[in-house]
Amino acid sequence: MESCGARFRVQRREGLGGEQKQEQEQQHSGEGNTEPPRAPDLVQWTQHMEAVKRQLLEQAQGQLVELLDQAMWEAVQSYPSQDRPPSSSPSASINKTRKPPLGKQKVFIIRKSLLDELMEVQHFRTIYHMFAAGLCVFIISTLAIDFIDEGRLVLEFDLLIFSFGQLPLALVTWVPMFLSTLLVPYQALWLWARPQTGASWTLGVALGSVLLAAHASVLCILPVHVVVKHELPPASRCVLVFEQVRLLMKSYSFLRETLPGTLRVRGGEGRWTPSFSSYLYFLFCPTLIYRETYPRTSSIRWNYVAKNFAQALCCVLYACFILGRLCVPVFANMSQEPFSTRALVLSILHATLPGIFMLLLIFFAFLHCWLNAFAEMLRFGDRMFYRDWWNSTSFSNYYRTWNVVVHDWLYSYVYQDGLWLVGGRARGAAMMGVFLISAVVHEYIFCFVLGFFYPVMLMLFLVFGVLLNFTMNDRHTGPSWNVLMWTMLFLGQGIQVSLYCQEWYARRHCPLPQVREHSPHHILIKRTEQPASVFSS
Repeated sequence: MESCGARFRVQRREGLGGEQKQEQEQQHSGEGNTEPPRAPDLVQWTQHMEAVKRQLLEQAQGQLVELLDQAMWEAVQSYPSQDRPPSSSPSASINKTRKPPLGKQKVFIIRKSLLDELMEVQHFRTIYHMFAAGLCVFIISTLAIDFIDEGRLVLEFDLLIFSFGQLPLALVTWVPMFLSTLLVPYQALWLWARPQTGASWTLGVALGSVLLAAHASVLCILPVHVVVKHELPPASRCVLVFEQVRLLMKSYSFLRETLPGTLRVRGGEGRWTPSFSSYLYFLFCPTLIYRETYPRTSSIRWNYVAKNFAQALCCVLYACFILGRLCVPVFANMSQEPFSTRALVLSILHATLPGIFMLLLIFFAFLHCWLNAFAEMLRFGDRMFYRDWWNSTSFSNYYRTWNVVVHDWLYSYVYQDGLWLVGGRARGAAMMGVFLISAVVHEYIFCFVLGFFYPVMLMLFLVFGVLLNFTMNDRHTGPSWNVLMWTMLFLGQGIQVSLYCQEWYARRHCPLPQVREHSPHHILIKRTEQPASVFSS
């Protein structure tokens, strides 16, 4: 604190000293000249003072933020638990058994999402208004073309209806998945926390392990069985696969955070298990890191909740218009034409714009609107679900800031635990483990949603993602690196949209012989002479 304050005072004295010297020079130069000061000199002096003031404020703000962050971190780490006495608290045992001294632990504090802060600036709200105007243009163009071609003003939502078909079945399938996650991990922890010794405790451990195995089987097998048997469309599949992955990650976090301390307490200091209400709250709050308590806001702004849900719905409609106007006309009949390198390259370049639009819509709809709506309803205080990934000058920073919720889970339970297992060595291997798990899960999600295995995402993550992570690292700064990062994002999204769309239509135009020809899974999006897309079986 003293060193930072002394440095600030020295910088301030230097700035003021420079101003005094310039004042004296102007006074001496003015002694021999009785003319009044000229207007340009006054303007330059005002600009100089504004620059000095801005520099001082930036330096003071940066140093103050560092000091407050450090003080907050130390206060949170040293603050004792209030809901139970220190002697029975498992926090110390967790730190000894779970947390290696290799990195920082996730600390939750009350803070707003970055976009909510930026929306208070008029210039940034204008960018938001531009995207809203783009949605209006898509709606107007659809209405105009339908009126010219068919003589009617009707918005068709065939793509939306097709994508969310059989949604009630997906929601019914979610119920046993959630009940299994709600009851089994907590019951298994309760069995493991019993203070008995000998055969009774061994039987409890075995029973808890069997329950967890059954729970994992329900989460892994049930949604796959429903999707394959009933041939759910893509959006309904998204509901199941995202909930499947989310519940598995939450179950692991709950057991990973509570089991070490519970077993230590069971050794003779009494019995401790987290409250069921805290576990129930954790299953719904927008984080994948379990804590007994979280910082909470004082009230619920229901208008804010409704606004975020409405924005998420608009993003879904926006995505449907983009797919129907920019992707379906290009890729619907492409698989029926002769293959050529020129056509492939042009299709990838054409898909860059809709691809980056889809990326931004997914980010805004899920990571901002959806998570903030649930956080507001649950009064969850920490809204840092992402950081300023759009300012990244390296892909390593982009991976850390794009999805903070998932990054915290991977960092805590894959990277840090991996380093702990190898004694703090082989950081590169731990990082590769993070990339491998992330790539496999992303490819599994794409395979689940689309209904076929086409390892585009896997290759982009494991090959290009790893190369860009090590080549475009944090040592690179400057605007040119940010431009390069965005260029790579454009091309990557174009590759994904182009190749996955081509494979989707190729499998529907040329189905496998053993697949039933009139299965509802093989609904074709036929592109006619009219711009609207028509679905038929």
